[in-house]
Amino acid sequence: MKLSGYRELWRTHGVMALLAASLLARLPVLATMVPVAFLAKDLSGSFRWAGVVAAAYSIGMAIAGPLWARTADRRGARGVLLVTGMSWSVALAELAALPGGLYRLMPVLTFLAGSLVPPVMQTLRAAWPRVVHGPALRTAYAVDATAQELLFIVGPMLGATAVSVASPRLGVLLAAAMSAAFIWWYALQQPPPIHHDEASGPRLTARQLLWHRYRLPLILSFGLWVTAFNGISLGIVAFADEHGQRLIAGIMEAVWAFGSLVGGAVAGALPGRRTSYLWRRAALVAVGMLLCVFATWSPVSLGIALTLSGLTLAPAIGALYERLGALTPDTVRTEVFGWMSSAAMGGAAIGAAVAGAIVDSYGVRYVWLFAAVMAAVSFLLLLRIPPEQSADSVSAGGLRGESA
Repeated sequence: MKLSGYRELWRTHGVMALLAASLLARLPVLATMVPVAFLAKDLSGSFRWAGVVAAAYSIGMAIAGPLWARTADRRGARGVLLVTGMSWSVALAELAALPGGLYRLMPVLTFLAGSLVPPVMQTLRAAWPRVVHGPALRTAYAVDATAQELLFIVGPMLGATAVSVASPRLGVLLAAAMSAAFIWWYALQQPPPIHHDEASGPRLTARQLLWHRYRLPLILSFGLWVTAFNGISLGIVAFADEHGQRLIAGIMEAVWAFGSLVGGAVAGALPGRRTSYLWRRAALVAVGMLLCVFATWSPVSLGIALTLSGLTLAPAIGALYERLGALTPDTVRTEVFGWMSSAAMGGAAIGAAVAGAIVDSYGVRYVWLFAAVMAAVSFLLLLRIPPEQSADSVSAGGLRGESA
């Protein structure tokens, strides 16, 4: 292991401010889902309904995400972030104020809120190659994925604490207040937009961008991972409710994220000389989820299994970010990450809906079996993705042939 990559990032002007602002801007996104799930369950009395509400939120994000990302590529990220950030805050406040008798309107409101979620993650991952260059770029993506795990510790725990101490409504209102302040600050940290040179040819269409032998499997694989992740998150909520202590949900999410935080920190410090195959990391993700199937008999055993499973997540996610960014032209990089987020939200919608049905029909442990199957399919899709070191020439050839 070595720390030179971290030192270089620290010395690069603007990196720490951009990373800190992005973390705070992403915090309300992750603090929202636990209180929204509990609010839906309390008002309707069913985890199946909670899954439907979470699915509507994810579908809204899946539809609108690429549109906001494409607009950010063309008009600059700052304006898009400011408009969506303030609008999303208002939508969350309306959801929190919904009377209990109108709970059937929750999918409509969560769909609207999901369609207004700011493209924070997309703009950040598109900005990294413009801020960091050379070998430090690999570390930047690893730091990004690792830092995300801090939010998976703090965000759900914050939402679960608000639910436990006060109410689900307060948790949603807290996310609305944070979004207005933090996304505004993140918007101010954005680098200048890249101006497309028309002499180099027209921009890639959505079909050209997506229908690519490497980008499409990467995007689909990430969607399958998030299907698994979101299913597990709802399974954790159901596990906590089954044990009569809702705060367990936040603790379980936190230990899962802590494992990923440790795994990502180690991956970011690894030397860059070794060829890195993404499918190897995907295989470990599937094994980690399968381990949890046999650990649902107590909170302690499940917590240990989630920690071990978490060790595999950030290294795999960071490597996938790097591969997708390297295989995409810079003028459409925000958009491709927008499509990746769209696939993720589509996967989240499926994961939440299927997990809710699994909990009600079969039991909590089978949620992890479902997640392991999704991760195994992702592993198969990633088998032909070129490794990081040897992919440079492949990437260059792929980018030159985009319009073919």
